[in-house]
Amino acid sequence: MWVAEGTWPACVDAVRPLAGDVTLLHVVDAATAAALSAPAGLLGRSVRADEGEFLLARAERELLDAAAARLGRDAEREVRRGRPEREVVAACAGVDLLVLARDGDRSRLGPRSLGHHTRFVVDHAPCQVLLVWPESTPGLGTLPPPPHHDQKR
Repeated sequence: MWVAEGTWPACVDAVRPLAGDVTLLHVVDAATAAALSAPAGLLGRSVRADEGEFLLARAERELLDAAAARLGRDAEREVRRGRPEREVVAACAGVDLLVLARDGDRSRLGPRSLGHHTRFVVDHAPCQVLLVWPESTPGLGTLPPPPHHDQKR
């Protein structure tokens, strides 16, 4: 299960009734991790070089602890750094099912309900994918109209 900020509770709720082993995966973009350590270089010796990474690791641990508590059973935890979409796909090697949530425009149905990273994962995951809505599913009235070329003249 991909534990992403803001959408992870829906993923946990989808995984909870499923049988089998669960791995909680969290990925931090390598650029984000690097940016957190940049102030040390800019501010000099008064700032510890590893302080940003320490704060990131603590927040990540708290996020995974919350997901595990909501799951209510034992789960492996995996933490990765890199390009999130590629790290998630790589983590799926040998996995039966990946559970992830929509992270784009969730106010209406359609392809824009998937963010860039999530779209890549859905398109490239080497396993089955369970894609969940983090909130209530929008109604059919939000479905985009058909393309102009599909309409009869």
